[in-house]
Amino acid sequence: MLFWVVAALLTLAACLAVLLPLVRRPSVADSGGSHDLEVYRDQLGEVERDASRGLIGAVEAEQARAEIGRRILRVGTPEVVPASPPPAMRAAGMAAVLAVPLVAWGLYAFLGSPDLPSQPLQERLAKNPADSSVDELVARAEAFLSANPKDGRGWDVLAPIYLRIGRAGDAVIAYRNTIAINGATAARESGLGEAIAVAAGGMVSAEAEAAFKRALALEAGNAKAHFYLASALVQEGKLDEAANAWRAMLGALPADSPWRSPTEQAIAEAERRMTVAAGEPKGPSQDEIDAAANMSAQDRAAMIETMVAQLDERLRANPQDAEGWRRLVRSHQVLGNADAARDALQRGVAALGTESEEARGLQAFGASLGLAKTE
Repeated sequence: MLFWVVAALLTLAACLAVLLPLVRRPSVADSGGSHDLEVYRDQLGEVERDASRGLIGAVEAEQARAEIGRRILRVGTPEVVPASPPPAMRAAGMAAVLAVPLVAWGLYAFLGSPDLPSQPLQERLAKNPADSSVDELVARAEAFLSANPKDGRGWDVLAPIYLRIGRAGDAVIAYRNTIAINGATAARESGLGEAIAVAAGGMVSAEAEAAFKRALALEAGNAKAHFYLASALVQEGKLDEAANAWRAMLGALPADSPWRSPTEQAIAEAERRMTVAAGEPKGPSQDEIDAAANMSAQDRAAMIETMVAQLDERLRANPQDAEGWRRLVRSHQVLGNADAARDALQRGVAALGTESEEARGLQAFGASLGLAKTE
């Protein structure tokens, strides 16, 4: 009932705000300014008469005229009162204003649900969980945890739900809280790593990788940790190692494991990319870069210049190769050429399309190497 009273009052206030200017009579301009002008004109006439009779000198007369002129300027021009709109136009405007709430309320009564009882948040949170939506359940858990932040079981339940509904940043916080309160388990550490990776756009950062390794230390067969660590190898350009890691993981999975299908798809994609890359000139591999770092400065410069130039040339011909851009950025970064790495990162993002998934992945990869993201 309170809702309808408030709605009616707001509707009435809105209508009055529009109607009052239409029904108000036009105001009459203040005539004080015109009276002052008449007085100043008389004063000018007196000055002229006194000057002609020799009662005041020419200098005093000119000063008096200037002063009176300044006073006239301060008065300004008389206010012009706007004309009142015709009665027919005022009546049409009033009718239009009154018709809006009548039509709106009439349509709501016909199309809406005015008899539907109100559903305050507290009442919705208090009803049977089986009858609640996911958002209501999450709101109930959040309300409870705001009052009981040290309740480890609540954070343990809420963390995977956050991840499932797409709130990866909140999932990271929830996983950290449950680990701090309840202690580390393989499921919690792998969940934390997954949340960090999802929040970073799918990139397995060093922080996420550390969480997955902690999960494997607690449970050697943790499928989620194995899967994401193999994904990290793909980010580094080690497709063959990633495919082998996924194959080993697949061989150890139970027949009914939910990780079988994504692992098989990941292996197929890695094999496809290796087949494509086999027919293309390659840039420097990680092993080659590491070996070059141990050479003399002259030999290393000659070797790296040749290999990086080949990779750069291939990327100019095929700029849609996201993996090639990663290898080029990492090559410059490992050799200490931070400016060249940033330049390659910027060119790669532009070539892949700033808003594309590949460009966002390349930006995240650059951030994981300590390079600033490009616009």
